[in-house]
Amino acid sequence: MVLTGYSLSLVEASWMTIQLAFTSLLVGLILAVVFASGEMSRRVAIKWPTIGFVTIIRGLPELLVVLFIYFGSTQVLFLITGEFIEISPFLSGVIALSLIFASYASQTIRGALKAVGRGQRESASALGISQAHAFFKIVLPQAVRHALPGLTNQWLVLLKDTALVSLIGVTDLLKQAQLTSAATHEAFTWYATAAGIYLVITLITQRAVKVIDKKFSVQGMSMGQGVTA
Repeated sequence: MVLTGYSLSLVEASWMTIQLAFTSLLVGLILAVVFASGEMSRRVAIKWPTIGFVTIIRGLPELLVVLFIYFGSTQVLFLITGEFIEISPFLSGVIALSLIFASYASQTIRGALKAVGRGQRESASALGISQAHAFFKIVLPQAVRHALPGLTNQWLVLLKDTALVSLIGVTDLLKQAQLTSAATHEAFTWYATAAGIYLVITLITQRAVKVIDKKFSVQGMSMGQGVTA
């Protein structure tokens, strides 16, 4: 069956939402690791500015962060370059959502790394395993097990927060549902359809997370037993 008209527009908007969510997730995870490392740093010049920045992002309403990035980035670039450079709404949305996700996920990652016993690192060092190898092969798999529940909840929040970018010109799933309901005067039908699509995306990603969780649980258990043996 070929989709046309409003149904096709809703599918395209759904794809836009998926792109926005997953791009923000990937960028946000990288930033979360950077923030967590900065907060755990022993250097005051790195630690306290990172803590301050994360605190500010977490303390502001998420909608305000989106608006700040969209309108403020253009002004900052103008002050730096002297030229008017407009950043696309999609890119602004990715930056804003990534920062929001990273500010919360960094706390989860930091807690997960601290949850891995120091004895794991010491045992690896005693066996002559390099710090980098021990981190990626021993510490990280166990930390992922601790972090996954929290990151999963934050992913669900991120998925819902994609609706915020509709205010800066991105035609995402919710925005398209709003436009379609206004044109057809069938608000319940199209909003319910959007809700169903969000639910499907959520269920699929939750299933994927369970597979990843199972993989890292087995891997982390075998690594922990191998080091402590």
